[in-house]
Amino acid sequence: MKDVLEEIIAWKRIEVEKYKSEVSEHDIHMQVEKIINLDSPTVSMRKALIESSTGIISEFKRKSPSKGWIKEDGKPDIIPLSYQQYGASAISILTDEKYFGGKDEFIVEARKSGVNIPILYKNFIIDEYQIFQARLCGASAILLIAADLKISECKSLLYTAHQLGLEVLLEMHSESELDYAELEPDMYGINNRNLGTFITDIKNSFYLSSRLPKNTCKVSESGISDPDIVKELKLAGFNGFLIGENFMKTKNPGDALNDFITKIQN
Repeated sequence: MKDVLEEIIAWKRIEVEKYKSEVSEHDIHMQVEKIINLDSPTVSMRKALIESSTGIISEFKRKSPSKGWIKEDGKPDIIPLSYQQYGASAISILTDEKYFGGKDEFIVEARKSGVNIPILYKNFIIDEYQIFQARLCGASAILLIAADLKISECKSLLYTAHQLGLEVLLEMHSESELDYAELEPDMYGINNRNLGTFITDIKNSFYLSSRLPKNTCKVSESGISDPDIVKELKLAGFNGFLIGENFMKTKNPGDALNDFITKIQN
């Protein structure tokens, strides 16, 4: 079976070099420095999840490599704001264009529409340049994927993110990746989807939960469609639950989130 993750990362290396040729590393560093000097600190995603009664991270995801277009006409100035209005603790926005139909501008548009809760910059980050892109467009946190990176690379990127005032959700999928947990990210993620095959199994979160450090912020990602599963994951120690396709495939994702949260709370 084709390894989709390898294909994405190979493309991402080409894409990042293209971005650097358009806006130099020096120039993007200067742009971000101006923002940091003018902006108030970014809102904490970790704090929002720990203090939330539901912990739902609603995802704005228009497309996926396995399903194709989910909601091609999804509006970044409408859906993320509706997520906020209906009780999301945080929002994840896909910014990869080729495989997920996303753009950095989607975060900019979401912020302009009135979204002020934490936004996760969801992409395949392999270079610190992308972290500057995340800070520039208004993200609060970034995703780092263990399967993409050596531990030393992940450590360096995590440091850069913190220097720019961004938090890090570090995503692991298998027992072999749990060594990355020693880097002490802001949030520890367990992805139920294998990014090589895109096969999803919610049991993965339950299996790995006890192997994560205690008293930390834990996030279960992908394949969550049942409110009762969220209740069970909470009992297993998870604080956050990243849900995208389950909402995005509906006519009104905000309404779908509202219904989901109501069922969790009953």
